[in-house]
Amino acid sequence: MVLKTFGWSFAVTALGLVAAVFYGGWTAFGIVAILSILEISLSFDNAVVNAGILKKMSAFWQKIFLTIGILIAVFGMRLVFPVVIVAVSAKIGPIDAVNLALTDKDRYQELVTDAHPSIAAFGGMFLLMIFLDFIFEDRDIKWLGWLERPLAKLGKIDMLSVCIALIVLMITAMTFATHAHQHGGAHVDKAETVMLSGIAGLITYLVVGGLSGFFEDRLEEEEEREHEEEEKAKRAGKPVSAVKLAGKAAFFMFLYLEVLDASFSFDGVIGAFAITNDIVLMALGLGIGAMYVRSLTVYLVRQGTLDDYVFLEHGAHYAIGALAVILLVTIQYEINEVITGLVGVVLIGWSFWSSVRRNRALAAAEGKAEASDDKAEVSSGV
Repeated sequence: MVLKTFGWSFAVTALGLVAAVFYGGWTAFGIVAILSILEISLSFDNAVVNAGILKKMSAFWQKIFLTIGILIAVFGMRLVFPVVIVAVSAKIGPIDAVNLALTDKDRYQELVTDAHPSIAAFGGMFLLMIFLDFIFEDRDIKWLGWLERPLAKLGKIDMLSVCIALIVLMITAMTFATHAHQHGGAHVDKAETVMLSGIAGLITYLVVGGLSGFFEDRLEEEEEREHEEEEKAKRAGKPVSAVKLAGKAAFFMFLYLEVLDASFSFDGVIGAFAITNDIVLMALGLGIGAMYVRSLTVYLVRQGTLDDYVFLEHGAHYAIGALAVILLVTIQYEINEVITGLVGVVLIGWSFWSSVRRNRALAAAEGKAEASDDKAEVSSGV
């Protein structure tokens, strides 16, 4: 099971590390290894959240997520995205941006650093909406009941998460964005840029998330209708056509996963510049990490881990909320990537331990119930 799920990740790791040695020697090998670990530690919560969505999809779309999806994640976000940032911010062509990345790495890093406020605003708002919609939903299973119960009641107010997100964006634009961090330690006013980028992130979430939710609801309705038609067909002996809407629903859920992954990868891409400004090493290291995140997502789905450890999804969403806040704060202040990674690891580790304790308590309760039943049978002479 492990080899089947992580086989490609192991293969990509070996190829990536060998390529790093040929490209820049053992120093490059060490940099790529560190970047891989950084990406995995920062994106573990991404894997947990992705698993919650991916388990609703068929085996076919899970394979698409691991093939086409990984190409988008590795080449799109880890290689093309930093180049696009430079091209847009410096107002130059993509080819010139690539040449700049390969020939003038210091200038390339400066341009990416200067574009960080808009990246952080977009990604921060997208992730914040995911967190808010999660905590405002009334769920049967609650992790931090003292907090989640009142928030679930507040969640009955229409558009509350959007209003809170816009308020957070306004506060960010009026505080952190007015002294946004730039290369060389300088601070400039990026309030307008942050506001526009944050609104773009909010719109992206509403459009992609709304479409995926819409088609998912339609799919459920069609599946119910299909089930009724199958029952009628069995009685009449007639064939029934397949549900065509499943493709659309799966496609938009896949699109939502890709945008979600992109938002998670912002901090990893930006944080990688603290280790190296070589675009080749960055793509190798972050690409290896992205492969493990993808494989871990599928592993969690196939093992049913989220069903066994019910608070993991809660911990991952709290980590998302923390990451959203950290991204917005980094518009003005530098925060070490180790801190960002540890926040997510601690929250997910805490939720995992809470799940283990819950499972033990349920097992103990079931054991007592069975013992009581046995005693009752003996006393009744059965």
